[in-house]
Amino acid sequence: MSEPPPPRIIQGGMGAGVSGWRLARAVARTGQLGVVSGVALDALLARGLQDGDEGGHLRRALDAFPLPDVTERIMRRYYVPGGLGPGRRYRPVPKLGLFPNQTRDELTVAGNFVQVWLAKQGHNGRVGINYLEKIQLATPAATYGAMLAGVDYVLMGAGIPSEIPALLDALAAGSPGHLTVTVAGDDSGRRLTFDPASLTGSTTKTPRPQFLAIVSSPVLALYLHRTPLTRPDGFVLETATAGGHSAPPRGRMRLDDTGEPIYGHRDRIDPAKVSALGLPFWMAGGYARNGALTKARSAGATGIQAGSVFALCRESGLTPDLRQRLIREALNGTLQVRNDPYASPTGFPFKVAALPGTLAQDEVYEARSRLCDLSYLRTPYAKPDGSVGFRCPAEPVDAYVRKGGSAEDTKGRRCLCNALVANVGHPQHRPDGYTEPPLLTLGQDLDFLAELTATTGPDYSAADAVDYLLKT
Repeated sequence: MSEPPPPRIIQGGMGAGVSGWRLARAVARTGQLGVVSGVALDALLARGLQDGDEGGHLRRALDAFPLPDVTERIMRRYYVPGGLGPGRRYRPVPKLGLFPNQTRDELTVAGNFVQVWLAKQGHNGRVGINYLEKIQLATPAATYGAMLAGVDYVLMGAGIPSEIPALLDALAAGSPGHLTVTVAGDDSGRRLTFDPASLTGSTTKTPRPQFLAIVSSPVLALYLHRTPLTRPDGFVLETATAGGHSAPPRGRMRLDDTGEPIYGHRDRIDPAKVSALGLPFWMAGGYARNGALTKARSAGATGIQAGSVFALCRESGLTPDLRQRLIREALNGTLQVRNDPYASPTGFPFKVAALPGTLAQDEVYEARSRLCDLSYLRTPYAKPDGSVGFRCPAEPVDAYVRKGGSAEDTKGRRCLCNALVANVGHPQHRPDGYTEPPLLTLGQDLDFLAELTATTGPDYSAADAVDYLLKT
């Protein structure tokens, strides 16, 4: 049986749960690549179960999970029939770390399995999962969970994913997978190992998914292509207008009059240089517009990746209120999306949609007590005694400084972990009555929205978005 042709449209893997299983399934049904976001899927599974699992979808996927003992432990720990009720605090999930933790690994594997398995039901289309290279500590276990569910593609950006091809090879063979975790103050890093047999008790082989590296320059594409050990199966070439994180400008960071990073000629993407490598590639960042797909393909690209057009469709994981407010303000011309160089704890510029009542507003940001409890973006650092600690520039300033960080690095940093989970309806409730606010991100090119909704109306579907993109 011959392989199907590669997709022309890749749906972006956005936020934590924005690109959830419903959206990925809807896109995959059209014959294009539906993508699940792989961020914080352990927390989303745990909180979904504590909210009562309306519709029973999470429990249905867990029933298909090939490790029934793990399913039983997760259900016993997190499932609350009927849900916790308004204002109740979610039970926490274990934080990421360098050393094996059975509860954490089981929840991570299961959370990724659940989303991919649900996305693949009821059709023969292809489903991918998108990870952030910055969240290295979750990657091996998360990837294995997605592979157990038969994920077709793994995509990764926000860093240099040079070890992912070898990781996929090892996990597909049922062997231990390894990653070198970056540790501040230690050039050699630390080796992180995940052994599938620690959960399954035996060597379980899985199909190896294709790997697409999300890069912002031909230089990085050339670097990854240099040897089979680091070579992906294709690339997504992403410009700085794309939503979420973007690579900082090459060279010294310079800001314009509005405080946004200035990108120059060194940051421009030359598709011809990547095309010469002979691997398929997709263009991303401002390609959801009339003529963009044709233009990309004429430059040698297989197709395009689009995010914002799917983040605003009805299958998106955003809460209906947030999604509708974004659409309304974008169509009115009042929505500002700023490339904020300081908002993300990662140090990468991050697109912030300035929606009232969210962490984009300084008064909302200032009212929040600094706290790092989900901790997906915290950074390992070397302590004076040689051990490894963890810090995040969005945590309390005195704690960050005490761990060797600079107070200057904490200015303006938003807690993305809590905010992104709040975006999809699972905000943590604090004992003092405080509820974590959302923080929205979109791409900076939203010109597609008026043209698309002129024929579909503002409440459009993922299939409507695919039709629109294929006609461009």
